[in-house]
Amino acid sequence: MECKIKVSNLYKIFGPTPEKVFALLEQGLSKNDIFAQTKHTIGVEDANFEVKTGQIFVIMGLSGSGKSTLLRCINRLIEPSRGTILIDGEDIVSMSEADLREIRRKKIGMVFQNFALFPHRTVIGNVEYGLEIRGTPPPERRKRALKALELVGLERWADSYPSNLSGGMQQRVGLARALAIDPDILLMDEAFSALDPLIRKEMQDELLNLQNKMHKTIVFITHDLDEALKIGDKIAIMRDGKIVQIGTPEEILTNPANSYVAEFVQDVDRSKVLTAGSIMKKPEALITPKDGPHVALRKMEEMGLSSVFVVGPDRRLQGLVTVDDVVNNLHKDLSDLIRTNVPRAYIDTPVKDLFQVASETKIPIAVVDRDGTLLGIVARVSILAAMAGGK
Repeated sequence: MECKIKVSNLYKIFGPTPEKVFALLEQGLSKNDIFAQTKHTIGVEDANFEVKTGQIFVIMGLSGSGKSTLLRCINRLIEPSRGTILIDGEDIVSMSEADLREIRRKKIGMVFQNFALFPHRTVIGNVEYGLEIRGTPPPERRKRALKALELVGLERWADSYPSNLSGGMQQRVGLARALAIDPDILLMDEAFSALDPLIRKEMQDELLNLQNKMHKTIVFITHDLDEALKIGDKIAIMRDGKIVQIGTPEEILTNPANSYVAEFVQDVDRSKVLTAGSIMKKPEALITPKDGPHVALRKMEEMGLSSVFVVGPDRRLQGLVTVDDVVNNLHKDLSDLIRTNVPRAYIDTPVKDLFQVASETKIPIAVVDRDGTLLGIVARVSILAAMAGGK
């Protein structure tokens, strides 16, 4: 995937003379010490990350961690103090105001926590607003606004006013308004935080469904780890203005960078995040149909196994044979002894979906790709260890 956004050595220091703070940072002074000495606040300190095209990049942290400041630097709603922000290779930090306005109008849409709808405008009037500012002719902007409303399931409410809608519906209007200009990039600042838990979950699902259709590049801000793990392709965790770890949900969960991140993830329901691919192991032994029953039996004896998987060309899974079947049928062709009803999972199958399968079988679960190639196996003990905090 191409790099859509690249942030390098980015700082935001709030105060009248931010340049004098950099010397103190180089001396290793903390954010609190610098504020005590200078009354300057460090919003973002030396942020570095890349967002690939079509990726959902989540920035999360507690209140005051700098996540919303960092987001607003990306479209220069807040002016960075130092660093570069490349969008499609262009540095918006050094960009003129006129060029910046064009980037905002054409490439970047933003969804806010508080909906930010105009109460005197109808739903479709709100959705049309960005297109109106851009100068899109009325017939065209109406057509595009209706299409955006259809995407979020609100076309029937086009002529209603925001006050007639629930909180979740109002947030959908805000999302439709951002989508109407067809931006490459969506910036979403705590977009679902003001919603009730059930509506929030629905909006998370809605966003993932829309992303499957649109493949936008999304930077999403949240303080909720479960939300970050659910929707993020990559997650950056911030503390005191610094990014302390960047990784996939599984990397964050299974390999926290420090004690701060470890405390963050300790109460997470691991079964919702971990996948078969993260806990699978390489099969200890494999055979092919041409090996025959005696070879199969010898491999099982050598490895202390009661069954062994059988693969064909390109490691495509054919099934498995058990020691009992082989011992009782040494004179038969191995192909006649293969059990094909082997429990299978894909590499991205959530661990939570493996519990039922594991409870109904004594043999390992085969992890395969969409072509049936055997990638690894998952034993019941691996599922239990993952839930207990092991890898």
